[in-house]
Amino acid sequence: MVCLGNICRSPLAEGIFRKIAKEQGLKAEVDSAGTSAYHEGERPDSRSQQVAIKYGIDISNQRARRFTKSDFDSFDKIYVMDRYNYEDVVVLADTPEEEQKVDLIMNALHPGGNRAVPDPYYDGHDGFEHVFKLLEDSCEIIVEEMLGQKQGN
Repeated sequence: MVCLGNICRSPLAEGIFRKIAKEQGLKAEVDSAGTSAYHEGERPDSRSQQVAIKYGIDISNQRARRFTKSDFDSFDKIYVMDRYNYEDVVVLADTPEEEQKVDLIMNALHPGGNRAVPDPYYDGHDGFEHVFKLLEDSCEIIVEEMLGQKQGN
């Protein structure tokens, strides 16, 4: 899960995905990162933490880190929050296979739409709530698809 600073959207996506995967019995490694190092080592934004706690998800132990080329080796799929993140990640890909691992997370909800998860950083609580719901809906679909692939459907 990748956004710009790894303190708002991607930590929420990581926490949401973890919770849904666990509830559905999917064993998956999930992590989040930012395309910048602005907040490296910091905890998620307090507003992200608050909205996550509201839905029973604790993301307070996460720490921001920067996306690196080695993430292509570590992960089968890389979900980004917007087109800028997409471009910043794919430029690091060495092969077409690595590039194909990258997708906008909203394409789970709107296939091929390339819609962005809005950055709630400058918004109030409602922006974080809206982002949470978008990510939750997307993660539910992604987990369902992964379970279907795992079962050979």
